[in-house]
Amino acid sequence: MKIEQIYTGCIAHAAYYIESNGEAAIFDPLREVQPYIDKATKDGSKINYIFETHFHADFVSGHIDLSQKTGAKIVYGPTAKPNFDAIIATDGQEFKVGGVTIKAIHTPGHTLESTCYLVTDESGKQHGIITGDTLFIGDVGRPDLAQELVEDLTQEVLANHLYDSLRNKIMPLSDDLIVYPNHGAGSACGKNMSKETTDTLGNQKKVNYALRADMTREEFIAELLDGLTPPPAYFPQNVMMNIQGYESLENIMNKANKALLAEEFETIANQTDALVLDVRHENDFVKEHIPGSIFIGLHGQFAPWVGALIRDTKQPILLITPDGMEKETITRLSRVGFDNTLGYLKGGLNTWKIAGFETDTIDSISPEEFASKYEKSIVVDARKPSEYNAEHVEKAINIPLDYVNEQLAEVPKEEPFFLHCAGGYRSVIMSSILKSRGYHNMINVEKGMAGIRNTNVPLTTFVCPSTLK
Repeated sequence: MKIEQIYTGCIAHAAYYIESNGEAAIFDPLREVQPYIDKATKDGSKINYIFETHFHADFVSGHIDLSQKTGAKIVYGPTAKPNFDAIIATDGQEFKVGGVTIKAIHTPGHTLESTCYLVTDESGKQHGIITGDTLFIGDVGRPDLAQELVEDLTQEVLANHLYDSLRNKIMPLSDDLIVYPNHGAGSACGKNMSKETTDTLGNQKKVNYALRADMTREEFIAELLDGLTPPPAYFPQNVMMNIQGYESLENIMNKANKALLAEEFETIANQTDALVLDVRHENDFVKEHIPGSIFIGLHGQFAPWVGALIRDTKQPILLITPDGMEKETITRLSRVGFDNTLGYLKGGLNTWKIAGFETDTIDSISPEEFASKYEKSIVVDARKPSEYNAEHVEKAINIPLDYVNEQLAEVPKEEPFFLHCAGGYRSVIMSSILKSRGYHNMINVEKGMAGIRNTNVPLTTFVCPSTLK
């Protein structure tokens, strides 16, 4: 038996591939499905099943495209009601892939249809369990993603379900089972996921707060819900795409992968109210960019920030990309449901300038310059509250990038202010958003807190400094 994890991007999602005796199955495939087909072809195997652990919120699954290309059957757990052909497994139903047995275990809690899959190898030994978003390494799935779609499925209702699922379905299983979760650190689908990608179930029973043997239902619900931040706005839109279906990635690519001359680019931007998204490095954006464009660099946590800040997956988008990264950018947007890319600027910013169009800049200074000027000025910290609470510049105001849209009124508009984050990525995103809304009084601090720490700027520290970037 061959079982492989496949990761992509900064959303830290894992898909799984199982091959046995000329047959294969895919669990929670990513939207670009050709790598799975290539892998099965290389192994001389036929993909028979596509197992979905739940209707995903943080990405658009490749289940429909993969099924259409291979003829494999899509499998969901009990209560799922997709708008396409699928097998709705009963709790305990078994499927054969070569000599491997895959057993569906209904584990509602993260969502109502959430299902784990117990994998038994050719020798009859239980090898591992693919847990989706039910059980992570060090954490469990958040129970607050369904209420946007079904009003009665409150976080308290699903937390109760999750308590029962973990104790009655997962914890009684063998300690030597390998846990294969769908996410690791960096995902918004849980609070405190480990950077480790697998572990034994026995060890998780020892170290995972949610699996404490003596934990009461009330304690579980209280700890699970404590500290949950609002989910990204695009999550419900991705859920609906996974339930209802979506346009194939090939069609999206054919429409979006269009090289536009500067004049065409400007005309389309004006006619469609498209958002101009610049995905180059923040240092390049600071030096020069198209006025009104938004920066979200492809090298950082691109997809989560796109989803958190753009919000509407149907928003028309025009791209400024590094040379040769056009297809990669379109693909990564589509992974999180942003399928309305209209094209990209051929030749990048040079084309724009040669055509005689204006560019803009962001005022930016080094940490050393900041240290010599900040004392009598306003300082805005764009990091998360947990990072700010751990350590921050004295008297700095915390306006997290995640909530810049909601907290826009708190941003100083009448006087200059310094803006920083942890390393310089988020502060430039925030600067670009503020500039597009008429704020021109911010000064970006390069390298963020990582650079400020090496100066004599006094810091207020509450706990061990965060290592988040």
